Order: sequence, then C-alpha cells, then structure tokens
Amino acid sequence: MAAAHTGTIVFCHANGFPAGTYGVLFDAWRAAGWDVQAPPRLGHDPRHPVTSNWPHLRDELLAFVDALAAPPRRPLVLAGHSMGGYVALLAACRRPGWAQAVVLLDAPVVAGWRAHTVQMLKLTRLIRRGGPGRVSARRRERWPSRAAAHAHFGAKHGFARWDARVLDAYIAHGLEPDPEGPAGAVRLAFRRDVETRIYDTLPHHLPDVVRRHPPGCPVAYVGGTRSPEGRQAGMAYTRGLVGPRLRFLEGGHLFPMEQPEATAQTVLELLQPLQAPPAAAAAAAPAAATRSGRAGPRSRPA
Repeated sequence: MAAAHTGTIVFCHANGFPAGTYGVLFDAWRAAGWDVQAPPRLGHDPRHPVTSNWPHLRDELLAFVDALAAPPRRPLVLAGHSMGGYVALLAACRRPGWAQAVVLLDAPVVAGWRAHTVQMLKLTRLIRRGGPGRVSARRRERWPSRAAAHAHFGAKHGFARWDARVLDAYIAHGLEPDPEGPAGAVRLAFRRDVETRIYDTLPHHLPDVVRRHPPGCPVAYVGGTRSPEGRQAGMAYTRGLVGPRLRFLEGGHLFPMEQPEATAQTVLELLQPLQAPPAAAAAAAPAAATRSGRAGPRSRPA
C-alpha cells in the first residue's frame, strides 16, 4: 500500500449499489491512512430529486460533505464509480479548487455526437427503450429472506465474478426489511424507480460544465478492460481530460466489486503526487483538457 496519508476520500457509489457495498474498498483506503466518507444512498432524499443532468444529486453530495461533523482533512479527493464518478466531477466543477483530485472509476464522459444523441433520447423519452432503465424498471426487488437473495444474486453471471466479501456487503447494505412481506422478507434498499430515473436522466452536458467551470484539480480515470462503458460512451474526451492519469484493471464495469483491493491500490498510486511537495506535485499534474475536448495520446487497456 501507499504511505500513510491524512487526507479524505469522499466516495460516491454507482447507481443501484449503496455505499456499504464498497466496504472492502474503503477498508483498504483507511488502512493506508485515508479518512473515507460516503453518502449512503444518493437519489432518495426528496430534497434532492433526480432530474435531467443530476444537479440535485450533485447538491446532495455537496450537502453531505458540508454536514460532516468535522471539515474533511486535506487533501480532499472526490472519487466515484460509474454514476458516482459523474456526480463527483459535477461537484468539483460546482466548487472549482475545492477538491485536490477527482477519480472516475469506469465513468467515461459522454461528449460530442454521443452527448447530443443522449440529449435527443431524453427529450423524446426514447432513452428508456434502449438504455439500462429498461432493465432496472423490471428488476426483481423482493425476496423471502436474505439467504434467498444471496442465492439469487450469487447465481447470476455478473455477480459470480464479485469478491465474496463484496457480495456479502451488498446483501447486508443493499437490502432492507420488506414492510409488505412476512417476517424476514427483504427488498432492495435502492428503489428501482429511483435507479431507473437516474439512468433515464444521464448527464449529456459534462464537457460544457468542465469547459465553463474547470474543477481546478487533476482528474484521473480507472476503467475495466472488459467494460462496455468506454466503447459506448467513447474515450476520446476522457483521455484528454485525464492525460497520463489513465489506468485499466482486468474486469468489467463492476471491477471495483471484482477486485476491491487492486482498485484501492491503483487509486492510491494515482494519488501519490498529492503527497509530494507542492512544486513536484504541480510538475506531475496532467495538462488540462483543451476547450475543444480533443483527446490526448492514445493508450490501450493492458
């Protein structure tokens, strides 16, 4: 692990997976000396409804940090997986210079014609037909017991690749007692209507946000070698945004669940320049993304 540190990582979970799912990842960061804070379940507070481009999810994250018992120790790092990465970037752009780094875990920024396509699909309400919301809207949400839920998810191909400790954490934190079922029955803690609404309102404006309000800190990216997200969203803009802070780990879109310790270590390595003296850290920082969003040098997943 990297040398002990005294900073804070504020982590935002992926859509549908409450923060407690990432406990193994958090433990590795804490063992390296970082304080880790995470909003438990974005999108469920009526004060922060899910709307197009997620401004209220961004504000929910900012409110969470502002409400911490003590101000976060510096350096402050905003990190997030999938949806959480976008929310972290939106928050950093809302308060430029507030964070010292942003880390995107398999959250490629949608730009160019793809962003325009997302915008049109949202306006015409066709995004549900081809997007992941079509699946989440019909997702099973109730089981007679936690054991039954564990057997259900454990038998699924995607979940079968998860670290067993992460699956246990998801069963512990991703389910809640079902008030409409018999004793012991459980249901998804992350409501599927909220999950679907998040999918249907994916931000299409992130390049404009970054151009108008640069985050004022380095942005890093870690992707899965088998994840379809980069192919679907395109990686050109993201490569330009993160520069040399680009890494890939073996796995799919949910690689933080498949390889939590490797994910933690990769993030720690990316954050090492924050431990250097200011002059050295500045020299190591990547060039900011150009206003046109052109890609930087290409590199392929290892």
